[in-house]
Amino acid sequence: MVKKTQKPAAKAPSAHLAGTVKESAQQIWLAGLGAFSKAQEEGNKVFETLVKEGVSIQRKTQAVAEERISEATNKVTTMANGITSKATGQWDKLENIFEDRVAKALNKLGVPSAKDVDALIVRIDELNKNVAKLSAKTAASARTKAAEAVEAVEVATRKPRAAARRAAPRKSATKTAAAVSAE
Repeated sequence: MVKKTQKPAAKAPSAHLAGTVKESAQQIWLAGLGAFSKAQEEGNKVFETLVKEGVSIQRKTQAVAEERISEATNKVTTMANGITSKATGQWDKLENIFEDRVAKALNKLGVPSAKDVDALIVRIDELNKNVAKLSAKTAASARTKAAEAVEAVEVATRKPRAAARRAAPRKSATKTAAAVSAE
């Protein structure tokens, strides 16, 4: 039959197991308390270290983001400049075509172009210079002719005066002789 002695043998290992579990739970509890205490002491240091690492990572990511933004801005600027230069070139061509057609229409109507007006201005300036030179020469020759004429008049007036002086005594002698004979 079954003996009852076997049951107390089974109780002994379970009590031992319960004691081991209790000891293990106690050690786990103490380890958790120790970890909590250590975390409280070193928590500030760890927090500051994490903040420093966060700042460092933020700076790195900002630098990378700014670099990418700069690259994108440069690409967009280059594209915009290219488009602007193409558009400007097209506008310049269109403007030249328009100016040529307007110039042709004005030329057909007999309106002088800006080049024609500039050429006329240059020609007028040259003619003004030539007129000034001729005026200076004419004035100088007129002065010399006037001086010569004055001198000729003076010479001409001197001879008749001298002749008149010579003739005057004769006339007075003739008059006196005529007057004397009339008496």
